[in-house]
Amino acid sequence: MKAEPIDLKRVTTSSIKTRKNKVKIQDFALPYRTGMSVKEFMGSLPKFLKADELLASAAAIAAAKKNNKQVILAMGDSVIKVGLAPLVIQLMEKKIITALAMQGAGVIHDTEIALIGETSEDVAVTIKDGSFGMAEETGSLLNDAIIAGAAHNMGLGEAAGKMLADSAPPHKDMSITYNAYKLGIPLTVHVAYGTDIIHMHPKADGAAIGKATEIDFRKFASIVTMLENGVIINIGSAVILPEVFLKALSIARNIGYDIKDFTAINMDMIQHYRPLENVVKRPTKTGGHGYAITGHHEIMFPLLTALVLEALEA
Repeated sequence: MKAEPIDLKRVTTSSIKTRKNKVKIQDFALPYRTGMSVKEFMGSLPKFLKADELLASAAAIAAAKKNNKQVILAMGDSVIKVGLAPLVIQLMEKKIITALAMQGAGVIHDTEIALIGETSEDVAVTIKDGSFGMAEETGSLLNDAIIAGAAHNMGLGEAAGKMLADSAPPHKDMSITYNAYKLGIPLTVHVAYGTDIIHMHPKADGAAIGKATEIDFRKFASIVTMLENGVIINIGSAVILPEVFLKALSIARNIGYDIKDFTAINMDMIQHYRPLENVVKRPTKTGGHGYAITGHHEIMFPLLTALVLEALEA
């Protein structure tokens, strides 16, 4: 069969003015002006893609605060290691964050900050001679706290907070764990046994650690039952906390809680499978919104914090 060039004179056109367009100049960014306030900067952002999602995320958090709804921060230990504890504490003090969840490493780094104002050893160096993870104070204090807490049916987060409150280390005011305990904000710690340095310490008690983190899982599930019209933020946890959230949400729905409309936000340097599926996409199929914000914590979380605080002042 011979193909002849089509005759384009047969094509019907229409006016560009009647076409529905995705990009409009009223949604463009405004030029930066020296001395802009954060609020003015917010208004200058383009109303497209992730800038729009970041603004929507901030608006959802501000709305949850105004309506006394849950704002759960599920945070990897990287949040602490890039110096963001003061911002998390600020959001707790302003009663914007209503609950926190950490992995085991989070409470470890946070405790070391409280003890000496420093954390995060050079693993490439200390793994060579087996000294990696063998800090006496960290392992001893946290394991003692966990054992004592578990004996009194206390979750790991609360047990660590009580230990810091009782021992009053010199830098406790920079500790998320201590401040959560002081402010009465639930902090749950979700442990995969064998992944944390305190599991190598002679005082480690697997039964106590298991009991303490099991109590925290059930506490977290209870918190999730109140998530309707609230916000869940996962920042820096690629596997454990997204998995914990999905199971907690299933429990809440299974026992009769109608949790359909909420905002789920994932923040990370790169987007991983489990946070995207287990936080942003699957849980919000019944309603609500899911946002995936990509970028370095030390830039994106301060920006989100500023946007939330400005939105609350509007």
